[in-house]
Amino acid sequence: MPAPEALLLDEYYHIFNRGIGGGTIFKNKWDYRHFLRLYAVHIVPVAETYAYTLMPTHFHLLIRTFAPHEQVLRDTSQTIPREPSQHFANLFNAYAKYFNNRYQRTGPLFSRPFGRKEIQSAPTLSTLLIYIHQNVQHHGIVKAFQDWPYSSYHAFLSPKPSRIRRDKALSWFPSLDSFVEQHQQTVNPCHIAPLLPAHFE
Repeated sequence: MPAPEALLLDEYYHIFNRGIGGGTIFKNKWDYRHFLRLYAVHIVPVAETYAYTLMPTHFHLLIRTFAPHEQVLRDTSQTIPREPSQHFANLFNAYAKYFNNRYQRTGPLFSRPFGRKEIQSAPTLSTLLIYIHQNVQHHGIVKAFQDWPYSSYHAFLSPKPSRIRRDKALSWFPSLDSFVEQHQQTVNPCHIAPLLPAHFE
């Protein structure tokens, strides 16, 4: 299998990954929280995030990689653009090191390469965002995705500061009420099939 193309700058992506062989990557609340802390360290400098859901064996993200000038705005010491793909690799390596140490295991934790699908159609952004939030319910982990604490859905309903780009993501919907209403309708995966590889949901 040829190596996937590196993430481009200033592009929207659906990013996803899972444990090797469908294995567990998050066992408890501390694991989820640590992953998000590492995410802030490694990914916030190179991309903005619109949605995520973390689940015991896999996760989904909706992001846009920063253009070079946006990276510089966050770190004026930069001279060349950072590579988002490398930052994701650093994230996964850092979390795997934590997980292996915590649970006394060895070897790779995540499937390689990590999944990425470039999003070239703006209308699919809102559909994919809803799909990501609903994915935990799709897999039967909870009866209602709103009850799952490890997703960005709650950030949209809270006035608290968040690293999620709520303002931009909400601009894809007529209103916050519409955002909530559209989340009540189950997304048909066929509508975003090019963004969802057959072997991974």
